Amino acid sequence: MTSFFLFLSDAFKWAFGFYDIFGNVLNWILFAVCCVLFTYWCYVLVVNLGNNKDKEYYSPTEGKNPYYDPAIYKKEG
Repeated sequence: MTSFFLFLSDAFKWAFGFYDIFGNVLNWILFAVCCVLFTYWCYVLVVNLGNNKDKEYYSPTEGKNPYYDPAIYKKEG
């Protein structure tokens, strides 16, 4: 019976070690993905809006937002 519990102990140690290594690898993968997304976001901001380009930026949805349409939201009374 003692050998069974020693085997069970070794199995638990292996499982927790596996989850610890897997979590660490997954954490580094997510960190790398987030770094790439952040770098891309900064690149898009600088290329589209940097060096006073925001003054000539055209928004394709400007003026087409129905939530602030005065015809829809009139003050009655």
